[in-house]
Amino acid sequence: MSFNKKDEDDAGIVKVDRTSVFQEARVFNTSPVSPRRCRIILTKIALLLFTGEKFPQQEATALFFGISKLFQNKDASLRQMVYLVIKELSKEAEDVIMVTSSIMKDTAAVGSDVVYRANAIRALCRIIDASTVQAIERNIKTAIVDKTPSVASAALVSSYHLLPIARDIVRRWQSETQEAASSNKASSGFSIGGFGGSTHSAMGASNNYMTQYHAIGLLYQMRSHDRMALVKMVQQYSAAGVVKSPNARVMLVRLAAKLAHDDPSLRRPMMKLLDDWLRDKSEMVNFEAAKALTTFPDLTDAEVGQAIHVLQLFLTSPRAITKFAAIRILHHFATFKPDSVRSCNPDIESLISNTNRSIATFAITTLLKTGNESSVDRLLKQISTFMSEITDEFKVTVVEAIRTLCLKFPAKQAGMLGFLSGILRDEGGFEFKRAVVESMFDLIKFVPESREEALGQLCEFIEDCEFTKLAVRVLHLLGVEGPRTRNPTKYIRYIYNRVVLENAVVRAAAVTALAKFGVGQSDAELKRSVQVLLTRCLDDTDDEVRDRAALNLRLMKEDDETAARFVRNDSMFSLPILEDQLAHYVNGGNAEAFAEPFDFKNVPVVTREQSLAEDRTTKLTTATPTLKAPTIGPTSKKNTSDGASSGGDSLREATAASQRYAQQLLAVPEFGAYGAVLKSSATVELTESETEYVVSAIKHVFREHVVLQFEVKNTLSDYVLSDVSMLSTASGADGEEGGDGAAMEEEFILPAPVIKGEETGTVYVSFARGSGGSSAGFDAATLTNVLKFTLKEIDPSTNEPEEGGYDDEYQVEDLEITGADYILPAFAGSFENIWSGLDPSSSDAEEAEETLQLGNAKGLAEAVEWLGRELGMQALEGTDVVVSTSTHQLKLFGRSVGGNARSGSGGKVAALIRMAYSGKSGVTVKVTVRSEEEGLATCAVAGALGGGAGR
Repeated sequence: MSFNKKDEDDAGIVKVDRTSVFQEARVFNTSPVSPRRCRIILTKIALLLFTGEKFPQQEATALFFGISKLFQNKDASLRQMVYLVIKELSKEAEDVIMVTSSIMKDTAAVGSDVVYRANAIRALCRIIDASTVQAIERNIKTAIVDKTPSVASAALVSSYHLLPIARDIVRRWQSETQEAASSNKASSGFSIGGFGGSTHSAMGASNNYMTQYHAIGLLYQMRSHDRMALVKMVQQYSAAGVVKSPNARVMLVRLAAKLAHDDPSLRRPMMKLLDDWLRDKSEMVNFEAAKALTTFPDLTDAEVGQAIHVLQLFLTSPRAITKFAAIRILHHFATFKPDSVRSCNPDIESLISNTNRSIATFAITTLLKTGNESSVDRLLKQISTFMSEITDEFKVTVVEAIRTLCLKFPAKQAGMLGFLSGILRDEGGFEFKRAVVESMFDLIKFVPESREEALGQLCEFIEDCEFTKLAVRVLHLLGVEGPRTRNPTKYIRYIYNRVVLENAVVRAAAVTALAKFGVGQSDAELKRSVQVLLTRCLDDTDDEVRDRAALNLRLMKEDDETAARFVRNDSMFSLPILEDQLAHYVNGGNAEAFAEPFDFKNVPVVTREQSLAEDRTTKLTTATPTLKAPTIGPTSKKNTSDGASSGGDSLREATAASQRYAQQLLAVPEFGAYGAVLKSSATVELTESETEYVVSAIKHVFREHVVLQFEVKNTLSDYVLSDVSMLSTASGADGEEGGDGAAMEEEFILPAPVIKGEETGTVYVSFARGSGGSSAGFDAATLTNVLKFTLKEIDPSTNEPEEGGYDDEYQVEDLEITGADYILPAFAGSFENIWSGLDPSSSDAEEAEETLQLGNAKGLAEAVEWLGRELGMQALEGTDVVVSTSTHQLKLFGRSVGGNARSGSGGKVAALIRMAYSGKSGVTVKVTVRSEEEGLATCAVAGALGGGAGR
């Protein structure tokens, strides 16, 4: 169908009415048939269907069979339109199976002038059902190996749609599909959206082997259940010259990456294939292989080197699209391996001035990720030159990179704050402004030196803020941080201006923020001023504003302690756990689940410090995944002896572990008087998974006790274990059992009565804290563990265990109780203030110091990660980011598990660690720990020594 210029201009705004089209469809019944008029009506029907219009079933059926009368027309373009429309109508019409035989004739038609065979195959496979697939099997198998590429591709793509309804039949076509995958037939025009054939032959490139792409995709679907068959397929078609289609090779790249992720044993051969594809003659294959490599965890420099080299070469390409693809992959790669990408920085810097601002944006943000502290100021100046020329989407990308820098390099806060405050005045949408404001929030929370300057900039921002949500967020922050500043009165004016000038939502937020400057304040003059301002708010036109003002005025009349606890509560629910428990409660599945109200007692409360620590760790590890949070509690020795972390657990996971076992422990009567669980460790494997008895342990710390929970699995299906207990013998820091060196004293054992084959039983061992001489109960200990039980064989005739049995015992690995078991990571504003406040010369604090040699650590970054895990504390001031390769200083902070279990108000503990690296001796570490509570510093240092490091 041809359009003149006027038709083309009107085509985009044509209005088609379903009822009128249905009436016009009578033209299909006229004789003789007018191909032109029929194509116009079919085009209108197709337009309705593709825009989401639904024909009633009766109308769809009438249209379907009316259109089927056009099968006998010789006009090839009309026949193509017929198949396109009946394929879509088959979803709504009834009895469509009746036209199967008519369509099958066209699928087998031969001749150079037959251009609708591919359309007929697509329509046929949409019309048939599972019971009739076998009847067309011969036609489809023939079409798959047809010499016309468009027909073969149509058969292969249609087979995708048949797989869900006739998988066994389609899998019988593997030999034909393999033949198509190995075929080197070039496409000479494909049916696109139902049109095509010889009319598009000029568009088909002589080297377009799309049939191979479709065939390999179908082979993957057929063999998706058999991993070894997939491996063989990938290796078979990865040989040079076998697959001509770049699209097919891209699919092979993705399959190889998926196999390597799913099965670690396949990583080496698949990585070899990916490395070969980096040298492929097709750019799209090179890019896909490089992108696939960025998804692998723990890449070595050797594995990543070739990918970085190839991408670096593409950075100098004259084609903008090639440079854009290369810098975008490097931008993502720099998040995981900034050191490896740093070698490309000279070429990346040349792209900053690129006329394509998308390329320039990715270049500058990549440099921000790979640059060091000394290059931050220079990069910020370069960014400022083109921020006004890029879209909001790319502005957000730049701001997020700056946000990460705020956490990595807190010493550069002045320059970054100046940059953020500058772009905050620029024009932009909500997402851009929100990203800038959130970045400034992070500076205030995690870099205390920037607090007052950043608060001042935010006050200026809300004077002319068009976004209500952002104004409310800023007012809340002013209420939290403003009273803590040296001169809180200067923020009251900005807050009260919002009460006078803004809408009701902002006014209500301003009243709450204003109240925090008066409630619980010792300054009587400030309190009186706030009271006067809140009294004026009682005449507001909005009831929410009036109610908030009245409530806070009432609180100001209470004693300071009560009011401060209500308005500025420093403890809060653990939001991730609260969200998880609410989701389980709401998704209970039936009305009975709501018979009992939601119990907030089961949701742990964390301090604001702990919440900030978790927030910072989450943001930093999300932005830079190689920077892992410290593991809460030690893992098994066989997993940590090399000094490398197997992955970090955040404070959220530690709290979740305590919550997960709390109910289980409360159900044990013997632990009823112990109180709440202060901390539960991660699961520690004490045996290999292939042994006869698989044993793991969890350490639970209570106020005056330590309970060891041993999970024992009996893998012997023909035997039963009875009277299962664990003999745990504690030795102190000096390594001697019993006497004064014994760290803890065993109180009792709760054995597992019976553990049947392939079942798991639980054994508890309770120890008293502080029995080894530490008044606070912070004792490091090594527990040797022997599993004792009576082994009984199952009688095959009765399937019951025999009466007799014999006593046996099974030695498992030792279990370490370290300082990390008594410490929760916490955030603090200034490490120097905490460190000086814990100086033993001017306070009752305790200090312990040791020098360690981490011979197995491969670098300072690995040592930082290991020490954070072994000491169980939070890194402060960005010291978990290693800048130098030779020396580093790590600052850690946490709180003991003592104090109130609900508030988590334990004593402070801080560690200052100086380290140096050399290729010969590894990492030398000097650990100095200070704590408010007696015994904790010594215990923490002893735990680091016992974790695999030597003096």
